[in-house]
Amino acid sequence: MHKDEGTLNSAAAALRGTPVNSGPNPDPGIPRIVVPPDACDCHAHIVGPVSHYPYTADRSYTPAEALREQYVRMLGALGLRRAVIVQPSFYGTDNRRTYDAVAESRGQWRGVAVIPPDTPRQDVRRLHDAGFRGVRIALVYKGGLSVDAMEETADLIAPFGWHLQLLLDGRELVELAPRLRKLPVPIVVDHMGRVPAQLGVQHPGFQALLALMGEGNCWVKLSGPYIASGQGYPYNDVAPMAQALAGAAPERIVWGSDWPHTALKGPMPIDATLLDLLGTWVPDIAVRNRILTENPAKLYDF
Repeated sequence: MHKDEGTLNSAAAALRGTPVNSGPNPDPGIPRIVVPPDACDCHAHIVGPVSHYPYTADRSYTPAEALREQYVRMLGALGLRRAVIVQPSFYGTDNRRTYDAVAESRGQWRGVAVIPPDTPRQDVRRLHDAGFRGVRIALVYKGGLSVDAMEETADLIAPFGWHLQLLLDGRELVELAPRLRKLPVPIVVDHMGRVPAQLGVQHPGFQALLALMGEGNCWVKLSGPYIASGQGYPYNDVAPMAQALAGAAPERIVWGSDWPHTALKGPMPIDATLLDLLGTWVPDIAVRNRILTENPAKLYDF
């Protein structure tokens, strides 16, 4: 075997092999904050079993399995009834795992798909009837749609009242914002925009996100604080960003667990402590309850 061939084979094996972490924390904990009825986790993924739902070969990382039964237990522990299952990058455009999870919820969960812009309208209708309400464009990882598909995808889903969900590096928003303003659908930005916390709220990318929120067509998920943070829990460096977003448009903020934290390489968080962060970021109980209940009900058509 040539040296170069061995290197390529080793890289391919690493891509398909050991997961980046051991999976979600088996003890989700119990939240300290009072969780209102019909509260919703607006960002989670169901993973596996891989024997039935294989990963796409063109992916950036390999996750551990995180089964529907495990997620249901986590929701119960946190006192959450509703959920939004987001198609992850490592499944590409094969939405079967997400579709089955949403269908099995009997109307309690919603889905966000990854579909190419040339998807037949009847296929979008089938997803809509099953409970899907958006399409995700992931610009951070392999396996998803490219930013070039944004306008055409928005035109496809606009008649269904869906939104376009963006996983991106928020520093790109300065350049992307003019295009986003022209889209015929709402946009939802994952994980507080993923601007590194060390850059602060005055960074042009974060300011562009705040401006989009103020214009009325942009939603943001308070989720995945460990992505932007340079610290451990409770991710104090992220708090000013979370508070700025919630203050900019509290009527267009939702919360998500980011369960099962698929790409996180450090220690797995206790999920209840992530929910408790919302109590720190949004101390006003009425606003916090709106973020957990009314806002998701509007965005995801519960």
